[in-house]
Amino acid sequence: MAARPASSSDSPPIAKPGMTLVRMLVFLVLVGFLAFVLYRQITPAFLANPGLNGLILGVLLIAVLLAFGQVTRLFRETRYVNAVAAGQAPREKPTLLAPLVPAIETRRQGVTLSGTRAHLDTIAVRLDEGREILRYSAGILILLGLLGTFWGLIETLSAVGAVIGGMRGGGDAAVMFDELKSGLAVPLSGIGLAFSASLFGLASSLVIGFLDLQAGQAHARFHNELEDWLVSGEEEVPTAAAAAAVRPAPEHDPALARELQAAIDRLSGVVAEGGGGRAATQAMTNLAEGIQGLVQHMRAEQQMIRDWVEAQAARERELKQVLDRLAREKAE
Repeated sequence: MAARPASSSDSPPIAKPGMTLVRMLVFLVLVGFLAFVLYRQITPAFLANPGLNGLILGVLLIAVLLAFGQVTRLFRETRYVNAVAAGQAPREKPTLLAPLVPAIETRRQGVTLSGTRAHLDTIAVRLDEGREILRYSAGILILLGLLGTFWGLIETLSAVGAVIGGMRGGGDAAVMFDELKSGLAVPLSGIGLAFSASLFGLASSLVIGFLDLQAGQAHARFHNELEDWLVSGEEEVPTAAAAAAVRPAPEHDPALARELQAAIDRLSGVVAEGGGGRAATQAMTNLAEGIQGLVQHMRAEQQMIRDWVEAQAARERELKQVLDRLAREKAE
């Protein structure tokens, strides 16, 4: 099969995830601007429990860095693929696409290695696994908000019970009302603790959810463009068994056909000339040898076809296992 080298003037097969980073930065700028506008309202809520709220903001910061890391890691892989496609020597080796390096370097010649799709499924699993910590961070932020909520409610109920238990009966109503007001200051602070933690936890989870969505879209686009470039519109390089299976059929094998035709011609000539028994016997022997060679060749070809079918079935089983594992992971 003739190779079709890639042209250096073609557009890069994979686009860099620069626009995804721009969208993420714009979103964070808008969130920061909103926090600046609501600074007067946010400050008292934060000071209601600076320890827990500071922990929530710290987890938010780490998750933001992880989200940007999941997108920026694609730049190295994109540069490698585009450099190979353009016929240039890559300056750095990829880490995520390490299993696909032979397929990428071969694809520049216009062919696709067998088994590339299975490796692409592995890359998809790696990309999805890289965002598991990010999704876990979003859940942690919600749990921290709920923790602050229950913490504040416990303090509120305890303080209300203490206020009610400390009230004296039979006194002046105005004095009792003043005591009640002063005693309710602590329960109200507990309510502030509960709602402030929930506010910061849910808001941080919304931020991480958007960033995780952008990272997922960048990963999906990278995987789809890589798959389109590697396996779309090109014939696969056959394996040894497949190459044997697509060889010329036995009856079209040139050498074997010439030998068989020569034996038949010799036998026909002997019969037409009315030759002696030795010549006829020799011609029949040659014909028998040619037929025997044909039978052996057909058996060899049948064995090769069986081997190729078994290899194809094994690859299909492996691909089905990969797809089943992907389905289970998505369901979980």
